[in-house]
Amino acid sequence: MRDIGIDVKNPTGEWDGDENCPFYGTLRLRGQVLEGTVASTGMQSTITIERNNVRYMKKYERFEKRTSVVSAHLPTCIGEVNIGDTVKVMECRPLSKTVSFCVIENSGGVV
Repeated sequence: MRDIGIDVKNPTGEWDGDENCPFYGTLRLRGQVLEGTVASTGMQSTITIERNNVRYMKKYERFEKRTSVVSAHLPTCIGEVNIGDTVKVMECRPLSKTVSFCVIENSGGVV
């Protein structure tokens, strides 16, 4: 198992030879570390993460909610991830058209 350069819990699942795994494969991580809630798990080895933020609208003197969606690669060694779980993702090289992040930790339960 490799040191990925950030302090996270070690993965518990089995590794199946996926080269795009930061812990056992050759994928290098760099850049941003984001945290969000799993919104979808329908793709193969890819999940969708939602991040909510609130911003102030000066003109109306009110707050508005905004949601951003990020697609992230899910290595097999991370294990089972369910909708509603909180996960930590880190930036990596582009793995596909929409995927430039990789899951590094599953915190479980709802925020």
